[in-house]
Amino acid sequence: MNNYRVISVGKNIYKISNGIEEINSVITGKMILEKLFPVVGDYVAVSEEKQIIDILPRKTKLSRKAAGKDMREQVIVSNVDYIFIVTSLNNDFNIKRLERYLTLVYDSGAAPAFILTKADLEDNISEKISELESIAFGVPIHIVSSYEDKGIEELKDYLKDGSTVALIGSSGVGKSTLINKLIGGDTIKTFDIRKSDSKGRHTTTSREIFKVENGFIIDTPGMRELQIWNGDTDTAFKDIEEFALQCKFADCTHTSEPHCAVIKAIETGELSQERLENYFKLKKEIINTQNKILHGYKFMEKEKVKNMMGSLSTRKKLKKK
Repeated sequence: MNNYRVISVGKNIYKISNGIEEINSVITGKMILEKLFPVVGDYVAVSEEKQIIDILPRKTKLSRKAAGKDMREQVIVSNVDYIFIVTSLNNDFNIKRLERYLTLVYDSGAAPAFILTKADLEDNISEKISELESIAFGVPIHIVSSYEDKGIEELKDYLKDGSTVALIGSSGVGKSTLINKLIGGDTIKTFDIRKSDSKGRHTTTSREIFKVENGFIIDTPGMRELQIWNGDTDTAFKDIEEFALQCKFADCTHTSEPHCAVIKAIETGELSQERLENYFKLKKEIINTQNKILHGYKFMEKEKVKNMMGSLSTRKKLKKK
């Protein structure tokens, strides 16, 4: 039995490498029945017949909820040391989305870094850096322009000693172009920016790992839907968590309680209402997802109706008064 790493996934075909040879392989019928499907970055056990027979324990994994009502975890990539959260400095820049990505990355076990691309197309860079720093809390921020070759060399520091980096972000933010710059060629096909919305056109359709310097880098398709499977809000929103520790009541909901340090932080301008609302939204989404896993959709629909009826009853009582 030999160990290989999955470097790309096609339809029922897995391209795997042991560092010496690359081969195409398939998984066993038992793995199919048990729904054990390897992802890019996985280390797998391979039989003498070159068939994948098992997935080795994952050091880290980046996951999201699978699309639709299917309560299933979709592992995006595994065994990565760093995850580059890539966003362009033009129309794609969105703090709420970046908070969402950061919550997922902290839960993965990998270390995050923000990569702000297309610096040559933006004039208010310092303003956006300042906005990002308000949620980043020590997470490295790198300004990049693939067109001007700006910031490319410093990213190579992450690719030392066999480290693996994965890139995530929306379609058209320049992930594939950035990888081409790091590799030093045109390995991945890319298209020019559309004038209509300042975005590059989506080109990556599958995940694939590439050798760069002494490490590896994984390109991923742009995420149109980013449903939370699980997330680390304690770390991603550690400013709110730190304020919460100063609240008078241990079970403070940070909505109307007296001596709430979170509400006070909003009143003094130390915390924005928008950030608190996004924190509540993500926490609720994670709890709802976990409840659906444990109890199913029918239970959640009953809870939803019960809450709605409770709110209606309360409003009627208030009207009578």
